[in-house]
Amino acid sequence: MLLDLRTIYFIVAVSCFVLGILQLAAYATGRFDRWPLCWGLSNLLVGVGSFLVALRGIVPYSVSVDGGNIVTIAGYMLMFFAVRIFSGRGLDQRYFWLAILLVSVPVVLIVSDPTAVSARLLYVSVICCLCDLAIAREAVSIVRRERLYSAALLVGLYICTAMIFAARSILAATGEIGGPDPFGASAAHSWMAVSAVAFIMLRSMAMVLMAAERSRNQLTELAHHDPLTGALNRGGLAQRLPALGSQPVSLLIIDIDHFKQLNDRHGHAAGDEILRLFVNVSRNIMQPHDLLARQGGDEFLAVLKKASQEEAVAIAERIRLTFAAAVMQRPDLAVFPTLSIGVATRAQSDGDFGQLVHKADEALYRSKREGRNRVEAFWESQQAA
Repeated sequence: MLLDLRTIYFIVAVSCFVLGILQLAAYATGRFDRWPLCWGLSNLLVGVGSFLVALRGIVPYSVSVDGGNIVTIAGYMLMFFAVRIFSGRGLDQRYFWLAILLVSVPVVLIVSDPTAVSARLLYVSVICCLCDLAIAREAVSIVRRERLYSAALLVGLYICTAMIFAARSILAATGEIGGPDPFGASAAHSWMAVSAVAFIMLRSMAMVLMAAERSRNQLTELAHHDPLTGALNRGGLAQRLPALGSQPVSLLIIDIDHFKQLNDRHGHAAGDEILRLFVNVSRNIMQPHDLLARQGGDEFLAVLKKASQEEAVAIAERIRLTFAAAVMQRPDLAVFPTLSIGVATRAQSDGDFGQLVHKADEALYRSKREGRNRVEAFWESQQAA
């Protein structure tokens, strides 16, 4: 036999209290941003609201129904605030509290008649449905921006609860559920309340999964990128090379000329700025799908996907000239670094990446022997000679 609504509301309250305490404990560890604080408080508010509604007929109506619904709405809106903080966008707290105030006023003023249970259920269900849809939309943006696939689970869960609230709104509008006694025998209302317990648990688990996935992605990002320039490091490049398969690629090996003299004359801080300048210049010229890696010191590798030898040489020349022009805009420098670049191209069935590096390296050394500040390409005729 299905539990009565009052008991289910008590179960929802206890579940929310437990989840809220756990999330506040997670925030207290100091390992997270403010989102567990807001998420925990939102669960506590929903728990308090459900508990107060469950006391209908036991405590004054203004406390159980008016107070319970207002606190529940505040909890749902705080959930949206928590997801906004998780996504890094945040929300002005003044607008947040103003929105809670404006949404809560009708609960007391418009549908304050104790007999208007269906109208109250309709209003609160619509507000909760809109909050769930807003959270689902925010989670979609997280999926697109951060590629957090656990956020897709959150999208699905909140769409499901939004649909439940939409169905609850329709039933309340048609008088199928509601007054005069909201705890009366209504199988549909009871099943909706039971499902709320499961979804509350699952949504909290989805948020934990999102936090774990983000932490893993951040650790991977740190492990595969040079912290100074943001370019790939050796490990990051090696991790991405298998995805190239046997597709044709061009490789640029780039060395910053006179970099040691720059460091000796102006200090390592100036050298760091030049390294970052080079990476910014290169990324503005290369395609988004191309790879740029720092091999160490002042040497970089650029992998240009599906670029012919002629296209690669043209891109290398653009990088060299744009970098030189950017450096010349630094009147504080007495040493003006330039670029020596070696270019090699691999056809679809033309050896492994190691051979390509060897060829580009030969072209780079020829560039240095010819006086630096130039682009040299490796041609198969040169190897034959």
